[in-house]
Amino acid sequence: MASSGFCSLVPTVTSLFSSHALARWRSSSMSPPPLRISRAFSAATTVPISSSFTWDDVIETGREEYTPHNSSDLTGFLEKVDRCNRGSEKLAEFIPFVIEEQIVGYIHKGFTEYLREFHDIFTFSQNGSYHDRVDGFVTLNLMLEKPEDRTRAVADVIKVLGDKGIIPGIRNELYPVKPSFNAPVIFSLERAAAPYFGIKGYGVHMNGYVERDAQKFLWIGKRSLSKSTYPGMLDHLVAGGLPHGISCGENLVKECEEEAGISKAIADRAIAVGAVSYMDIDQYCFKRDVLFCYDLELPQDFVPKNQDGEVESFKLIPVAQVANVIRKKTSFFKANCSLVIIDFLFRHGFIRPESSGYLHLYGRLRNKDCS
Repeated sequence: MASSGFCSLVPTVTSLFSSHALARWRSSSMSPPPLRISRAFSAATTVPISSSFTWDDVIETGREEYTPHNSSDLTGFLEKVDRCNRGSEKLAEFIPFVIEEQIVGYIHKGFTEYLREFHDIFTFSQNGSYHDRVDGFVTLNLMLEKPEDRTRAVADVIKVLGDKGIIPGIRNELYPVKPSFNAPVIFSLERAAAPYFGIKGYGVHMNGYVERDAQKFLWIGKRSLSKSTYPGMLDHLVAGGLPHGISCGENLVKECEEEAGISKAIADRAIAVGAVSYMDIDQYCFKRDVLFCYDLELPQDFVPKNQDGEVESFKLIPVAQVANVIRKKTSFFKANCSLVIIDFLFRHGFIRPESSGYLHLYGRLRNKDCS
């Protein structure tokens, strides 16, 4: 399928469509052709991305005995990490987005053509250089000195591009724009536009687990089919992006209540255990995300109840079976969830140093831009 230049809101599945069906879809407003989902769940078989799978499919996939000493298991995990780190060979297609002499993002050269229409807001240095880049950079008009002025001006641009369908899925939620996590906020940007400007994105992901008879289980959520991104796919018990003006801890407590009905008293017991990061290029979009990871051991009789309509259902699954689902060539999970679960497997002894590739996989969970 020819590249449109826009990043997809859901995983790409066009390889599963017939050429005839694709042609009809491109030339009409009809829904995309239905997917054909495979029922073969061996480690060598890819289960297509689809929201039509059931919990029975997931359980069947993970039923095979998990053997952490088998080096092939780590190969499967590494493939999931690679899915979140695509497109490094396309870095030259992006130019820095610079504000206050700091790189805060990267914008695709093709996408800059839309921004050039707003010459009173964006300024382009065609022949200048920045750091090791010799093909210019993008900045904001120097008259936009204050963060709030920048936020309003860029918001006007995003609204126009959103109305034209150039930036789809506007969410009216602001992300902070800054060169690193602890740096001051330079301005705030609509969440849906973040990957088009290549800014750093942050989120909180929580592994909610239960221990019974010396066996650990993970609560897994299945996203609502009404979600605009990754509908019907598996997700953490609690996860969410980090908007402007809220701390990680505050956001986690809020998401715990909204997504799983977890009270503040229980949510406050969650332990911050680190972070994973990835850099993914998909056409015009450059995601540079850092996910702060939390573990929460839940009462054995706890049952999550979604409050905001974004989760279809939950399932308590043995960690070993979840590991099998991740290591096999399936696409049940939202891609970045795999990174956080793999990190959990390391910390809870399901992936051990005796396994070939242990340190390589561990290092790949945190790229050099984890800041």
